[in-house]
Amino acid sequence: MITTTTRQHTLRDHLPGPQTARAASSVEHQAMLASRLTTRDKWLLALLHEHRVLTSFQIQDAAFPSGRSARQRVRDLYLWRAVSRFQPFQQLGSAPMHYVLGPAGAAVLAAEHGLEVKELGYRHDRAMAIAHNQRLAHTVGVNDFFTSLIARTRHSAGEVVAAWWSESRCARHFGDLVIPDGYGRWRTRHPGSTREVEWFLEYDTGTESLTKVGRKLAAYARLAESTGIATPVLVWLPTTRREAGARTALARVHAGLDDPRAVPVATAAADLLDPAAPHPSPAEAVWLPLTSARPGRAGPRYNLADLADAWPGLKPPADPGTEDSEDEAGDAAAASPYRLPPPSPIPPQATPNRFVRGKH
Repeated sequence: MITTTTRQHTLRDHLPGPQTARAASSVEHQAMLASRLTTRDKWLLALLHEHRVLTSFQIQDAAFPSGRSARQRVRDLYLWRAVSRFQPFQQLGSAPMHYVLGPAGAAVLAAEHGLEVKELGYRHDRAMAIAHNQRLAHTVGVNDFFTSLIARTRHSAGEVVAAWWSESRCARHFGDLVIPDGYGRWRTRHPGSTREVEWFLEYDTGTESLTKVGRKLAAYARLAESTGIATPVLVWLPTTRREAGARTALARVHAGLDDPRAVPVATAAADLLDPAAPHPSPAEAVWLPLTSARPGRAGPRYNLADLADAWPGLKPPADPGTEDSEDEAGDAAAASPYRLPPPSPIPPQATPNRFVRGKH
C-alpha cells in the first residue's frame, strides 16, 4: 500500500504456486485463450510485461471494482498460464500474491504485435526471477506509487494518469545519463482548461545513503542540459524524518548545479497520507518543493496537479507525439528486442465474461 514502504529485508524466499502441465504455447491452448481473454486481460498482460511484477492489490487498484472480482479473474489467468505468481515470505502477517507475465500471456502479447516470443526478450525463468531479486521491494513500491494514482482516477472525474514508463523504458531513453525509477504524467481537466505535469520519479525505501540520493541531481542536470527540457524530479520517501534528511542532502547538491532551475525538485513522504482514506495517493497535497519563493521559509505542500505552480517559468510538457507511437515502436521491436509501445496506464472498459466459471 502506498501509505507504507516495504523494506527488502522483510521479504524472504517465496512460496511458489502449484505447477501445471498445460502446454502454454500449443496451438490448442492459444486457440482456447482467443475465445476467453478480454481486452482488459490483454492490457494487464502488457502492464506486467512493462512493469515486471504487480501484487493482487495493485491489480485491483488498476483495473477491478473489488478484491473479489480481481482475485477471480487473475485466478483464471493463472490457471490458463497467462500469468504466473509467487508469494514472498513475510515475517509478520502474509504478503499479497505477486503476479508476473506467464508463458501463455507472453505468447499472446507477442502475437498481438506480430512478433515471436523471443523477440519480446521474455523467458519464464527470468520473469519469475524477480521473486528472488534484491530490488523486489523497490520495484513493488514504484508500482504502488503509480497504481494508487490510477485507482484515484477511477473514482474521480477530471483526473488521469497520462503516462507511466517503467525503469527499463527510462533506461532505454535516458540511460546514458540517468536511470529514473519511473516517468509519469498527470493530467487534470476543468471546464475550459486542462493542466498537465510530468516528472521523473526517485523512489526511496530508506536503505540508500542520503548522500547517494543527493548525487543523483547532477545526473538529472546533465539530462536537462542535453535535452533542453526542465523535467521535475519527484523524490518519494518512506517517512517525514527521512524526508528531512534527504532534503538537506538534495539542497546541498542542488545549490551547486550550474543551473538549478533546470532541475526542479520536490519531496514527499508516505506517512503524510491517511491510510484510512478511501484512495490515498501521491496526487494529494504532500509535495514540498526543494526551493521556495520565500527564502528561509518552508513553503506550502502542493498537490500533484498544482505542483508546476511552485516553479514559475516551467514550460508545460511537450506533446510526446510519435516518440513511442505504435508504428515506430513496432518497427523498433522487429529490429531490437525488449521494445513494445508503452501500455496505457488507464485500463480499457471491462467486458462481460461469457463463460461459466469451472467450465473452461
